[in-house]
Amino acid sequence: MNSALRPSRNGKAEIHVSFEFFPPKTEEMETSLWESIARLAPLDPSFVSVTYGAGGTTRERTHATLSRIVKETQLKPAAHLTCVGASRDEIDDVVRAYAQAGVRHIVALRGDPPEGPGSMFRAHPGGYETSTALVAGIRRLGDFEVTVSAYPEKHPESGTLDQDIDVLAAKVDAGATRAITQFFFENETYLKYLNRVRQRGINIPILPGIVPVQNFKQTASFARKTGASVPQWLADRFEGLENDPATRRLIAAAVAAEQVLDLVDEGIEDFHFYTMNKADLVYAICHLLGLRAKTAPEPKTIAA
Repeated sequence: MNSALRPSRNGKAEIHVSFEFFPPKTEEMETSLWESIARLAPLDPSFVSVTYGAGGTTRERTHATLSRIVKETQLKPAAHLTCVGASRDEIDDVVRAYAQAGVRHIVALRGDPPEGPGSMFRAHPGGYETSTALVAGIRRLGDFEVTVSAYPEKHPESGTLDQDIDVLAAKVDAGATRAITQFFFENETYLKYLNRVRQRGINIPILPGIVPVQNFKQTASFARKTGASVPQWLADRFEGLENDPATRRLIAAAVAAEQVLDLVDEGIEDFHFYTMNKADLVYAICHLLGLRAKTAPEPKTIAA
């Protein structure tokens, strides 16, 4: 493609981003989280989401993180919520608590069992059995924006990709307003999936989930558990860098930059970044996308 015609080169694309964080377990991790939030907030993301552990294991920390985002920043927060390990009444109480804290956007997921991805899911007695039922329950409780998951390579438990897209359609019918994909590394996988979703009549935004590879071995291990493929060319790029973190970061930036800029050239303008609570690499990629801080980024930690 002629560089003059590439949206990623001529700055004509109107890019929107969102960021995912996870609640901190330690004081050190909390410091890292709020440094990351302070660094990325000036990029004016569409929203920021905070994850929710299997079986509600991070419920209190998730709620505390979201409450602080509402009170101390201008960011629009989205709370993750799963079906795992809680009754409908308990989950409904969490939804009401989010609303009381000022959170009106929920990322509704079935969730992984406490044993982790790949384990058999068992619905809690009296709980929401599926993410579709959870979406309907959230919408019943109020006028929430509801984001759901999407799987360009299908969910590991789905028989076929068509069956998986049927599940997405059911979630949309239940009230889902947006979807975020599982991470992927081959853009053609996402683009083909998006085409099939549109052919199915699903018209909500389908944001590509982008994971900058902070640690290749960890990313590859997680990908195997969630059904995301890791191409050989990606493994080759990180080969021999186990003890060279500086070069790994440079390679990670190059890989992620190549991926998002190619997607921009394919007409994609919305991106969701799995930050792993580390801001610098994500910030650099957003800069390449043409985003600039609305105010000077604060390198210091937000006061505890």
